[in-house]
Amino acid sequence: MFIEAFGTDAFVLITAFLLFSGIIAAKFSSRWGLPALILFMIVGMIIGSDGLGIIYFDDAGVAQLFGVFALVLILFEGGLHTKWATVRSVAVPSLSLATIGVVLTSTLIGAAAFLLLDLSLMEGLLLGAIVGSTDAAAVFSVLKERNIKAKMGATLEAESGTNDPMAVFLTLSFIELISNEGSSIWMLIPTFFLQMGLGLVLGVLFGWTASFSINRIRLGSSALYPILSIAFALLTYGITAFVGGSGFLAVYIAALVIGNRELTYRYSIFQFNEGFAWMAQILMFIILGLLVFPDQLFSSEVMYDGIILSLLLIFVARPAAVFLSLIRLNYTFKEKLFISWAGLRGAVPIVLATFPVVDGLNNSQTLFNIVFFIVLTSALIQGSTISWMADRLNLVGPKKDTPHHSIELISMGKVAVEMIQYQTSQESAVVGSRLRDLSFPNHANINAIIRDNQVITPYGETEIKAGDFLYILVESKYKDQVTKELERTVTPIKTGSES
Repeated sequence: MFIEAFGTDAFVLITAFLLFSGIIAAKFSSRWGLPALILFMIVGMIIGSDGLGIIYFDDAGVAQLFGVFALVLILFEGGLHTKWATVRSVAVPSLSLATIGVVLTSTLIGAAAFLLLDLSLMEGLLLGAIVGSTDAAAVFSVLKERNIKAKMGATLEAESGTNDPMAVFLTLSFIELISNEGSSIWMLIPTFFLQMGLGLVLGVLFGWTASFSINRIRLGSSALYPILSIAFALLTYGITAFVGGSGFLAVYIAALVIGNRELTYRYSIFQFNEGFAWMAQILMFIILGLLVFPDQLFSSEVMYDGIILSLLLIFVARPAAVFLSLIRLNYTFKEKLFISWAGLRGAVPIVLATFPVVDGLNNSQTLFNIVFFIVLTSALIQGSTISWMADRLNLVGPKKDTPHHSIELISMGKVAVEMIQYQTSQESAVVGSRLRDLSFPNHANINAIIRDNQVITPYGETEIKAGDFLYILVESKYKDQVTKELERTVTPIKTGSES
């Protein structure tokens, strides 16, 4: 449609314009404390047919295709950066939120939609299923620069990375029940276990295969290794979905496996995937913004229904699901309250809302507009106040400091050597130690220390201080030993029980 309407050259120009607009929006979102996805979607609505009229776009099928493609890249990038040790510590609560929590949220919102809107029970439950899961793209981007306590951040990221499969399953199941009167909800239960089981098994299999292949295959250029990782991400989703498994779950699990194994060209692969995921996120949200028509979205009926359901989701359904899902799982009242507040909705609900439109269900456009309004409300209210809420609940962790410097490395894949970047904190056991006293193997050397944006040339008597960025050159086989030494923390002295 784009090429037919504008021509190839104009299509390239428009794509460049969208990317520039997205980058500017991301810059302002950081300054204003708003989730970037809001500004991305606003850009799409402004340049769409009801705005400046630059692009007319109403193809839900194309938006769905691009949305799924982008979500695969975003989940893959998020999984690569997730530490297994962190996930393992919150695996049970995260899975409980990703399954029981999604079902409870979907049921409560579905019942409310049935009672409040002019929808059948199945259509109401379909709407509940669509908005039932938190969104990986929104959560990853919002938490990335926020100084939330590690336990909270890990729980939310693990939940958002694993709850999409449940929302997809519920959405497709209700579409099937609405479209096919002969379908039974009991027939869908075996399908659920099949999808999740295949997603888990194939995710681990493809993750191991990808890691093995990247480390063993000798390609002509180091630039091909990041592309190889993307190819494995798409292959994981495609094959898993083709055989009836959960492609999203498989991609996240595969990325988790890859990111926690020794990897040749690790830095290049991670940087490439982060940039590619950002590009996909920008274009995805802008395209989803193009798909909605503001005159329909901001009609009195949609706004009224959307506000009521948004408030019920934020203040009733999500908290109820969180508190019930985390019973006896060692979370304080304040922590549960924060997890409830940080349940952002984003691209996944909007992409899922295109499925009823593509299938031509009755009231599908109404469902899409209400879901879009709920996402905007959630992102605006919750996304912009996460740091404030964490501060109020005393759940703020150490300040995240992103260095304004970088070390560009030549390719060292063939000699199995890596450069580790590590920032110390007040809790790091290595703080106060001299370099000569560290229990590093002989094949690991601290090559540079950056302190207060100044380069410190390290030698044996150099003392490590909190906030230092350490750059350590180490043979890959000794990386775990060095990492364990760096991540040792000072045992805190308990002065009282936690509230």
